[in-house]
Amino acid sequence: MSGRASGGDIFKPEKQGSAWPEGYGRVVFDSVDSTLSEAARRAHELTGPLWILADEQTAARGRRGRSWATPKGNFAATLIMRRTDAPGIAALRSFVASLALRRAFVRVTGDESAFALKWPNDVLLNGGKVAGILLENIGDHLAIGIGVNLAHAPGADQVEAGALRPVSIVGETGLVISTAKFLDALAPEYALLETQFTTFGFAPIRTAWLAHAARLGEEIVARTMRDETRGVFEDVDQHGCLILRTPKGRVQVTAADVFF
Repeated sequence: MSGRASGGDIFKPEKQGSAWPEGYGRVVFDSVDSTLSEAARRAHELTGPLWILADEQTAARGRRGRSWATPKGNFAATLIMRRTDAPGIAALRSFVASLALRRAFVRVTGDESAFALKWPNDVLLNGGKVAGILLENIGDHLAIGIGVNLAHAPGADQVEAGALRPVSIVGETGLVISTAKFLDALAPEYALLETQFTTFGFAPIRTAWLAHAARLGEEIVARTMRDETRGVFEDVDQHGCLILRTPKGRVQVTAADVFF
């Protein structure tokens, strides 16, 4: 870990008024190994939810331990909070986070139609992947890691064969958005949806997520380390599982990578 901005001290951003959600802390780093790793280091001292933002990550990771490049200009943040519900319920916050991301994108770009949600935890811009989410349990805390291609997108040779093309906000819209400005948009959107989730449960989140789901009603492929299932994307159930309609009937997919 190196180059802590403001010494890595927790602070509430100035001049944000009521925009910054009450009760949420914020800490910013020039450079850190991984915001998820920093979340683990800070879990024991938390008094409330905390956003950890880094201008650069030197040892970031994605799903299944995959490396995740975070060059300067891209958004890398983790929200860590105490987990007060069962792990299965807590995992549904991937849908909360992806909805919040989409709302933040619409807020900063003004474009309602360009952003879609890909099961289980990606956000798409003009059909390409612009953001990803990774959830980790850290003791009795939940960490939600978020990566956004604000300024840079990996090349096609840096992603898995058949995966969606990576895109960036700059490349697709021409807009230059600072990481701090994006967090200012994302944090209040997440807080609103978190309150909705804890108050009313997953049902309204699920409905809102499905309204923006990519390829709903179309044939997709869900691939695990062992096999793959091809079918029509029919639904997401009350547990967050993907429901595919196949020639053998409806199939429930609990975890997989999805390909179009």
